Amino acid sequence: MAYAKAVEMRKAARIALVSLVFAGAGLGLTACQSDKDIDITKLGFESESPEALYNQGLANMKAGNIVEASRKFDAIEKQNPFTEWGRKALVMSTFSKYRMGRNDEAITVGNRYLNQYPRSADSAYVQYLVGLAYSKQVADVTQDQKAANNTIDAMTKVVRDYPDSEYVEDAQAKIRFARDQLAGKEMQVGRYYLERKEYLAAISRFRRVVETFSNTNQVEEALARLTETYYAMGIVEEAQTAAAVLGRNYPDSQWYADSYKLLQSGGVQPRENKGSWIARAGAKLVGA
Repeated sequence: MAYAKAVEMRKAARIALVSLVFAGAGLGLTACQSDKDIDITKLGFESESPEALYNQGLANMKAGNIVEASRKFDAIEKQNPFTEWGRKALVMSTFSKYRMGRNDEAITVGNRYLNQYPRSADSAYVQYLVGLAYSKQVADVTQDQKAANNTIDAMTKVVRDYPDSEYVEDAQAKIRFARDQLAGKEMQVGRYYLERKEYLAAISRFRRVVETFSNTNQVEEALARLTETYYAMGIVEEAQTAAAVLGRNYPDSQWYADSYKLLQSGGVQPRENKGSWIARAGAKLVGA
């Protein structure tokens, strides 16, 4: 009986000990779950120095793992804002987001960098990246051209603020591309009005191309369309002037050949009226 009683007491003690252990574990788990300051997804980054994270980000970039690289750079900037490592991480974060095609994010991060470090050694590069991100958003001329305007603004800052940088030449090319898109949009709308015989509305669009976008690829057609539109309205002298300006600047153009043929069908030829707005605008064309 004494032996059985001793066994029973030892069994009860083990049960009590196990219950105590599980109760303690439960309390610990509850404490972890209720601690809102802990984010287990960030524990790995917090254990690394900004320099180590930066080098890991560069290694990931080199290996083609841009998503992971971007996470590294973002972590550096978040944990070490307004430090040299944070500054460098912002540059690489802008670049990695641009490479991933996350253009809106690249623009946001890049502009944050430019606001914080407007005169740093990397400002020209970041401004250029912002311009590139905008240029990637430029849509077909049948759609809104807000991104084209933004591209021009961003790349103009590269040319104006960093004239000695290595990015100027490509920035100028991107500006020409964006301006051609804007001119193309004007032509698309102008042709729409011309087809519906809304001649005054069409002329306003073609005129904007000639006066505002004179160094784009759209000018030849704009002058030809002005010839066509004025001729359809019976304003022959302006039609002749548009054709004459077109012929002087682009003598081998098919648009000039078509315009000449149109006037000839009515018994007239290209002839420039020096008092016309077309003649004044024509004097400023690249080929003038």
